[in-house]
Amino acid sequence: MLHYVTLHLARSKQFPEGSSRYGYVITVPLDAEGHLDQDEWALKRDRCRVHRFWANEGERQGVLVHRPGGAGGATWMIDYNQDRPGDEEAGYRLHQHRFAEGEYVTIEDDDGKPYTFQVVSVTAAEPGRAGEHR
Repeated sequence: MLHYVTLHLARSKQFPEGSSRYGYVITVPLDAEGHLDQDEWALKRDRCRVHRFWANEGERQGVLVHRPGGAGGATWMIDYNQDRPGDEEAGYRLHQHRFAEGEYVTIEDDDGKPYTFQVVSVTAAEPGRAGEHR
């Protein structure tokens, strides 16, 4: 089932309390345990969208993609322009992480710099389900 997952920048040296001004809202397919569901992604990839907000840099819109290679044989990535290589942001072992409130995930920016994010909310995105966004 598709879910809206909101990520905020976690605590770091630069942001000792973390920051809600940096993060993502991602529409992702999750299984019953909160892990990314590759089979559902294959069926609904056109609905797996990413909204990145980054303080004063403005917002970016992209899509969640699954590419061969990387740890575990594949890498989940955020692609902002599928016609232009090099603007992707790779998730670090996202296939192993549980997307549940309070959990942490790491995403590398398009320069390869890793940032850790905390999952601050997970809500159902399917039509007619609780927490649906319109």
